[in-house]
Amino acid sequence: MSDELFAKGDTIRREVLGNAHVDRSIANADPFAKVIQDYVTKNAWGEVWGREGLDRRSRSILNLGMLSALGKEHELKVHIKGALRNGITRAELVEIFLQVAIYCGAPAALECFRHARDVFADVDKNGLD
Repeated sequence: MSDELFAKGDTIRREVLGNAHVDRSIANADPFAKVIQDYVTKNAWGEVWGREGLDRRSRSILNLGMLSALGKEHELKVHIKGALRNGITRAELVEIFLQVAIYCGAPAALECFRHARDVFADVDKNGLD
């Protein structure tokens, strides 16, 4: 594994998702799960998120749409918080999830709104990290 790419990915991952989330993910990774943690840090965060072609706000918007469409609740909550860190407002989240309603259906959007409210409650109580 490229140490430089891993380090870049770790930095970006922490900036977007927060130290607490990344530390928890790494601490909970046994030898089996460590492989995928290393993979996403290097490839998703270092290689793709580290590219200059899109800013982090744009990447967050794309992630929210894709995770909503796929129904990936845990990752959606993680990336809602990351989107807030990347400057997406709650009002913009409404617009993103209304777009989800049109293309993925009302049930998917209802789930998004529920998960976002959970994240907002946590952020309002504990902050972004």
